[in-house]
Amino acid sequence: MTKSKSPSSAVESAIEIENAATARFECVFPKCGGVCCQNGRPPVEPGEAQRIERNLKKFLPHLRPTARKVVEERGFLTKRTKGGLPMLAVDASWCVFFNEGCVLHKVGAAEGSTFKYKPWVCAVFPLDQVRPGKWYVRQWKLRGEAWDLFCLNPKESPKKAVESSAAEIALVERLEAGKEDWRDGK
Repeated sequence: MTKSKSPSSAVESAIEIENAATARFECVFPKCGGVCCQNGRPPVEPGEAQRIERNLKKFLPHLRPTARKVVEERGFLTKRTKGGLPMLAVDASWCVFFNEGCVLHKVGAAEGSTFKYKPWVCAVFPLDQVRPGKWYVRQWKLRGEAWDLFCLNPKESPKKAVESSAAEIALVERLEAGKEDWRDGK
């Protein structure tokens, strides 16, 4: 286990990424078609749900017609839970906010912040938390990883995940430091 170097500076990161030295990852969207948004069903914290709900009118025009119908009739959250939190709804096996990419990401990017509306679990992919301050890069079969996405196969990319996931690591550092007030619904 090693501490990662912060991608934004030459100093050691405030978080530990246990497989920082060996993990490889490269997001190749749109070539992959956004497969991580297919049946991903991420959990959504209360503050995230509130933020999405408050801004839902911004997202609705960008949704796929069938996904929009799901959201309008049943909402964007399901009764299913993961870690005690409700999960995002799906339509035809895809996240309701997927339409040739993440609608939450696109609207946030247009407003100057790609992570603004996304659940943190989506925003920090491929990182996952072991416990506060300790994280790992999801890789095939590591820690029981069941998702066989090719991007999680370290043999698919020569790129070090700590370099290719610099923005995600920076967001994790902010989350760990409590600098994401939306997590509390503010």
